Amino acid sequence: MLSLALGSAELAAPGAVARLVGIRGDGPAVRTVGCLYGARELAHGTGILSGRSTARWVWSRVAGDVLDIATVIAGARRRGAVPTRLGPALAVLAGVTVADVATARALSRRSGAGECRASAAVTVNRSRSETYRRWRDLERLPEFMAHLRSVTIEESGRSHWEAAGPAGSTVRWDAEIVEDREGEEISWRSLEGADVENTGSVVFSDAAGGRGTEVVVDLRYRPPGGRAGAVVATMLGEEPNQQLRDDLRRFKQVVEVGEVVRSEGSPSGRSTRRQLAQRPAEPVA
Repeated sequence: MLSLALGSAELAAPGAVARLVGIRGDGPAVRTVGCLYGARELAHGTGILSGRSTARWVWSRVAGDVLDIATVIAGARRRGAVPTRLGPALAVLAGVTVADVATARALSRRSGAGECRASAAVTVNRSRSETYRRWRDLERLPEFMAHLRSVTIEESGRSHWEAAGPAGSTVRWDAEIVEDREGEEISWRSLEGADVENTGSVVFSDAAGGRGTEVVVDLRYRPPGGRAGAVVATMLGEEPNQQLRDDLRRFKQVVEVGEVVRSEGSPSGRSTRRQLAQRPAEPVA
């Protein structure tokens, strides 16, 4: 019902809604964006009330919530804002987002989250043993895996992982290695209580023509919110298939060159997430 009410208001008076959240001005751009977002809210509300694929519709509303927050902040920066209205409006939007995420996760668990799969491959111009050893050093994986925040090896041999999730969230899990053949394969699985259940493997084989080592990563996981959650993650640019391809490209650079190639140094450290803020390497003029 909230989506239907908000959508109707945005379609009927987009300028008034913009002023209500603290954004100054009422030009054609404001009215156009307001009408488009109003139509989106009506679509969400209609989909949720239809009773079909409810979890998917609620997860799509979560993506819309994140977009609303980003749009309000961008509009305030461009057009100016009334602080006494902007702050409360953002707080309300954040509260609605939290409520929608909780509802979507509950609906997804009830309907049964589906398993997803991600895979990628890269050829590294180094021997299988060298390539394997670099990957097996799990605590250094965040140097080229942008979504990973930390990997900690425990005394038991198990490992604790923390990674960036959709919309700035953090997901955590413990894992154990179930297959470890030097120069050939590393397989793992998450343990009970993981935020994201996952299993996977990294296989190392000789590349054709003596060009080094072929690295193939295969990952199976149950994203928060099931397949609907995976769709939202894709919309936010944080889906594992996308991440794997970029991670393997950086892994190749780390093994062959010794670092992720960037034009400037790394005054903030070797974290990949920090290095991504730098511009890519360019030829010398």
